[in-house]
Amino acid sequence: MGNNQIIIKLLLFYFIGVSFSFAQESSGDKKIGKVSKLFSSDSVLQIKLKYANKVIRKSTNDSTYLDITMDYNAGGEAWETLPVKVRSRGNFRLKNCYFAPIKMKIKKEDYKGTLFKGNKKLKLVLPCLTERDRNDYVLKEFIAYKLYEVISPYHYKTRLLDIALTEPKGKKFKEHKIKGFFIEDIKKVADRNGGKVLKRNVHPMQQNSLSSVQNAFFQFMIGNTDFSTAYLHNEKLLFVNKTTVPVPFDFDMSGLCNTSYSVVSQVGKDELPITEVTERMYRGFKRDNAVLLEVRNQFLENKTKMLAIIDSLKGHFENPKAYEQCTSYINDFFKVIADDSKFKKEILNRARTK
Repeated sequence: MGNNQIIIKLLLFYFIGVSFSFAQESSGDKKIGKVSKLFSSDSVLQIKLKYANKVIRKSTNDSTYLDITMDYNAGGEAWETLPVKVRSRGNFRLKNCYFAPIKMKIKKEDYKGTLFKGNKKLKLVLPCLTERDRNDYVLKEFIAYKLYEVISPYHYKTRLLDIALTEPKGKKFKEHKIKGFFIEDIKKVADRNGGKVLKRNVHPMQQNSLSSVQNAFFQFMIGNTDFSTAYLHNEKLLFVNKTTVPVPFDFDMSGLCNTSYSVVSQVGKDELPITEVTERMYRGFKRDNAVLLEVRNQFLENKTKMLAIIDSLKGHFENPKAYEQCTSYINDFFKVIADDSKFKKEILNRARTK
């Protein structure tokens, strides 16, 4: 083989490599900032499901799904039908709740051209028990997700649902009219922010300081101690721009939700000195005070916006008192961070060192 042929082949391999690399970058760039159609609307989506909770619990697991159909209506006259696969998920709720929490999968050929395009995996949050306040509990947890959207770009998108669940009971059927919401897959959060999902533990002090403090303030705001960024308990980690950022989820044990089944969580070896979930306790690590003050100001500047989110959902509460309690609880948080003395006592002096 002559020198000219070798040079030509080397150039060919080079341009193929460059083209492949460019195609990969272009594909990744297209996902940055992108939100799927399902999560681009604030309107309540109506869906209909039919399955037995007993079957979901006993016959599904991480690898075994149940094939069902989901009917949905985004506000028009016509209902549409989509084949989906569902299975149970979670630990506490699966053991203690009537309604099994659901993980849903949709095939690409089925979601293509529909409202669900691009959403291969979804989490479906349902009430826990068949109790009077079940739907308001779900609504308050949904609000928690929406509040975090205001604070951090590293958040899950959600969509509120009105659900008609038909449950076979022997030869009869039981109808449940419940609220719920979809949560996007964590990979969608990573793609939207140009990052990757981390599958390993990273010590909180090695995580991005601003994102960590935003997360800690948020958890304090909603009165949640049922999380750990160190042990990835109700937290995911993303690697974005050469730094690690936390993404929180599952807030039903928070003081904001104050569900009938909530208990003060003991994560790791720490026994917390609180007895009620409505008692706030700051669980963030000690950071440069400048970062804490920056996040403090960010929350204060967004107070009106956050309260407006709650107010916009007022009509969806079934019990007016639940709405009032929700608003009051968040207002109490702002009273703490707006007062220098309370801020120092409740946050600065309580920041963890281990």
